[in-house]
This record gives sequence, C-alpha cells and structure tokens, in this order.
Amino acid sequence: MIRIIIAGVFIISGLFTLGISVVGIFRFSTMLNRVHVASKCDTMGTLLVLTGLIIISGLTVFSLKLFLVIVFLWLCNPVASHLIARAEVMTNPNLNLICDTIDLTQGEEIKNDNT
Repeated sequence: MIRIIIAGVFIISGLFTLGISVVGIFRFSTMLNRVHVASKCDTMGTLLVLTGLIIISGLTVFSLKLFLVIVFLWLCNPVASHLIARAEVMTNPNLNLICDTIDLTQGEEIKNDNT
C-alpha cells in the first residue's frame, strides 16, 4: 500500500511537471525559451513518471527496461535540445534583435542594442 502511494506521488508530480512544460511552451515568445522549458521539464517529468512506474512494478525485467529508457532520455534529450537551439541561433537572422547571442562562426558576442 505504501509503495503505491509513493509511486502515485512520483507519477502525479511528473504529470504536474509535464503540464508546466505545456504552459511554458505556449507562454514564452521566442523559440529558444520554448526549447529550454520543454527540454528541462520533459526530462524531469519523464523521470518522475517512469520512476513511479518502476516503483509500482517492483524489481522485474520491466523495471530494468524502464530504467534503460530513463538513462536513454537523460542522455539524448539535453543533447537534442542543444542541437535544436544551436540550429536556431545559426539560421535565424533576426535573433540578435531579440536577445544577446554569440556568433558561433567568429566566437564574438553580439550585444542587443535595444536594451
């Protein structure tokens, strides 16, 4: 009974984190902010939900598979989000009007003149 309650807390908190991610994606205006909130909240929310499922299932082969999914997501999600954000910085010509950026080809910081 206690195991189900603990798993329920993990699953509900994970769903809450994923819900915050959805609100953040719609709230923020720039693509870089949206990618940031999506990558952070998706990684944490998925970790919490899958941890809750591992607690419910106990020590089985299924829980080992869920753990491997957690490891895969924790390795790949930040890298994929970083590559998406880097592609946005390199391809959006108007990005320096919105925020301070670093020119990835020259290594020099471009300051926003609108502040």
